[in-house]
Amino acid sequence: MRNGRFWLGLGIVATGAVSPARPETLYNGIQLPAEWPPRHQPVTAEPPAPPPYLVSPPAVIPIDLGRQLFVDYFLIEDTNLRRHFHKAQPYAANPVIRPDRPWERYGNRGEAMAFSDGVWYDPVDRYFKAWYIAGQDTATALARSDDGVHWEKPLFDVVPGTNIVLPGKRDSGVVWLDQEEKNPQRRFKFVYSHKQDKPLSLYYSADGIHWGQEIALSPLMGDRTTAFWNPFRKVWVLSLRTAGPGPRPVGGYKLPGDSVRMRHYLENPDLAAAMHWQPSDPVPWVGADRLDPVRIDLGVRDELYNLDAVGYESVMLGLFSIWHGQRDRNVADKPDEISLGFSRDGFHWDRPYRAAFIPVSEDAGAWNHSNVQSVGGGCLVVGDRLYFYMSGRSGAPHGPGDNSTGLATLRRDGFVSMDAGSAVGFLTTRPVRFHGRYLFVNVASADGELRAEVLDANNQPIAPFTLENSVPARVDNTLQAMTWRGGGDLSALAGQPVKFRFSLRDGSLFSFWVSPETTGASHGYVAAGGPGFTGPTDTVGAAIYEHGFARRSLN
Repeated sequence: MRNGRFWLGLGIVATGAVSPARPETLYNGIQLPAEWPPRHQPVTAEPPAPPPYLVSPPAVIPIDLGRQLFVDYFLIEDTNLRRHFHKAQPYAANPVIRPDRPWERYGNRGEAMAFSDGVWYDPVDRYFKAWYIAGQDTATALARSDDGVHWEKPLFDVVPGTNIVLPGKRDSGVVWLDQEEKNPQRRFKFVYSHKQDKPLSLYYSADGIHWGQEIALSPLMGDRTTAFWNPFRKVWVLSLRTAGPGPRPVGGYKLPGDSVRMRHYLENPDLAAAMHWQPSDPVPWVGADRLDPVRIDLGVRDELYNLDAVGYESVMLGLFSIWHGQRDRNVADKPDEISLGFSRDGFHWDRPYRAAFIPVSEDAGAWNHSNVQSVGGGCLVVGDRLYFYMSGRSGAPHGPGDNSTGLATLRRDGFVSMDAGSAVGFLTTRPVRFHGRYLFVNVASADGELRAEVLDANNQPIAPFTLENSVPARVDNTLQAMTWRGGGDLSALAGQPVKFRFSLRDGSLFSFWVSPETTGASHGYVAAGGPGFTGPTDTVGAAIYEHGFARRSLN
C-alpha cells in the first residue's frame, strides 16, 4: 500500500495463482510452460527478450484459426521480401464524437471522451455503439451510429433527457460486448476505476444501457487499469496499472516523482472472480523500454500509460498508450501516443515497430493535442478497412480544451506487409498444417502479380499446386482466392505438414489463410466486430462486402 493505493512492485514474487496441471498447447501449436503466467519476468528499461515462441517456434504450425499475419517471423522460414509497417490514417473530419450536449460540458470545457471504454458493432440490433465519459468524469454515456462515422446520442431512461447510461464519477474503464457469454443478462460487461486511489467496479448488462447493481469490487489499484478477453485461451485479463522503481534518467534529466508506470497481469476465466485478487496473484508484465522513442525536449523516459488488447484473427493485438512526459505539468498536457504490439500466447509481446501508430498532434489547437488513448475493443472490421477509435484532449491558450473521440482507419490486416519491387521476390512459410480447402490472400498487386505453390517436407512442389500452374493474382483485394490450373482444392493435403511459397512482383502481401469455404471465411476473431459479422469470429467471408462498406469513402 502506498499513498492509499495498492501498488505492485517489481520485487514481488507471486505465489497465489494456480498453474495448470499439464502444459497447455495453444491453437497455433505454442506450448505454454507448466508455470503460467510466467512469474519471474523483470520489467526494466531494457527491451524484454524475444517471445519464447519466436525463439523456438513449433515444428509444425496449425493455421486453421484466422488469417495468418506477418506481424513477426513466426510463420516465415525464408524470404527476401521487404517488411513494411503501416500507420493508421486519421479521419479528416475528426473528432467524430464531440461534447455538444449540456450534460457533457462544465465551465468552458466539454468531455465526450472514450478513456478505453469501448466501441463495438452490435450484430443484434446492427448499430455501432460507443461508450464514453460525459461531463467532468461524472457519468458514462452511450452513442450509436449506422456507419461508424456519424454518431447520434439517443435519449435513454437512466437519466431522463440524456444519453447517460451510468451516472457516477469515474476514471478509466472498459465496456466489453461479450459474444461468447451464455447468460444474456451478462452480454455487456463494464469494469471501471472510481478515480485514483479507488477500487475497480464490475457491472453486467443485457443491453449496454441498464447496468443494475454492482457485481464486484476489487482491491485498490492504479487509476488507468483496464480489462480484456483473451478468446484464444478463454480467460479475462486485468491489465493493472502499477509502478516499478524509478526514477530513470535521460540525458541528465530525471523523472519527477519516484515511480514508473508499468503493467501487471492477472488472468481468470471468470471476470467476477478476477476482481477478488490477492496481492500475490498479479505478476509483473510489461512496460516501456529504451526502444520507445523518447522526447528529449521533455526530459524523461517513456512510460506505459495503458495497455488495451483484443483478439484479431490469429493474434492478440495490443494497443500501447505511451506516456512521453508532460509539456506543462500545471495543465496535465501529456503528449501520449498509441503504438502497437502483437502476441501469440497472450502474455509475451513483440513490438517490432515503436513509432506511433496513432500519434498526438503538436498543434496546440488540435482536438488531439494531448493524451491520445486507445479504446476498448481495439478496432472494428468495416469492409476492407479497420476502424480504430481513440480519445484526445485539445490544447488551448490558457489550458486544456475539450476532450473528444476520434477515428483512424487502416487496411484490413494492414499492420505489416511483405513487399516486392520490380524484381520477383519470395516468401516461404514454416511447415504448417490445415484442415481447410481453399487458399486465400490479402494482397495489393494490381501493378504486378502474386503466385503461390505448395511444398512438401523436402521443399519439393506438390503437383498440381506448383508455381507454374499458379493463376497469377493481379489485384488489390483483401480477400483473394489463389487457384491453380488443374486444381484449386487443397483438401487432399489436409492434415499434412506442408509449406506455402509465395512469389511476388510489384506488390504487397499482408496475410494468407486456408478456408473450409469458398467464401473465404477465416474463422478468426474480428476484434470489436463489424457490419455483416454474426458473432465474434469471421464465419461469413466475402458476405461482409455486401453491406456497402467495401472500399468505403470516409467523406
